[in-house]
Order: sequence, then C-alpha cells, then structure tokens
Amino acid sequence: MSEKKSIFVAFAIEDIMQRTFLKGQSLHNKCPFEYIDYSVKEPYASEWKEKVRARIRRCDGVIVLVSKNSLSSSGQQWEIQCAKEEKTAILAIWAYSDDRTLINGLSVKTWTWDTISNFIDNL
Repeated sequence: MSEKKSIFVAFAIEDIMQRTFLKGQSLHNKCPFEYIDYSVKEPYASEWKEKVRARIRRCDGVIVLVSKNSLSSSGQQWEIQCAKEEKTAILAIWAYSDDRTLINGLSVKTWTWDTISNFIDNL
C-alpha cells in the first residue's frame, strides 16, 4: 500500500451508514486500502458549495456511493458535478448489493476491496 490519499466521499444523506461502513472498512487491519476522509459528515449552514469545492480541490479522488437515494439528492449531484469540473478522479460504487441505480455520466462498479484499492493506488 502506498501513501495515504485524500478522498472525498459523495453520498446521499440517507446513505450515511454506508459512508460510515466504507470508512470503517478502511480501518480494518486486512483491508488493502487506506485514505484520509474529506467527506462532509454534517451539512454546512452557509456557503456550503464553496466549502465543498475547496475540499474536493484538496482531494486526490472522489468516491461516489450510488443508490436510489442519489437520484433525489441535489447535494450529492452537485458534488459529482463539482468533481467533474475540478477534473478530480471519480470512482462510483453501488452502496448496496441489491440496488443497481445508475447515474448518467458515471460508470458504476461493484463495491469490493480490490475496486477501491485499485482506484486509490492509481491516484
């Protein structure tokens, strides 16, 4: 495993447990990936777009947790668009094994240690 990378995790607020699970996985001693979490855990009261854009600019990559909730999450949709505008590498993974929601413009992959590890290692 190489040096820690800074990762922004874009997720719908309804999927916060999946974001917590992703972070928890990275702390497991047999996990092949590790990263510094730059995701927003609580919504900003004001100027949130400027603050999120600054975080995304500081990151090496963005992991998007995709679920049916993503389709109605204007915040997550904006974070994805921001990452694209900033030309930040994006990995989109399905947040749940039984939910195969697609988001236009993203190639969504299955959530596996190898998928995430390869993404982070190649940043």
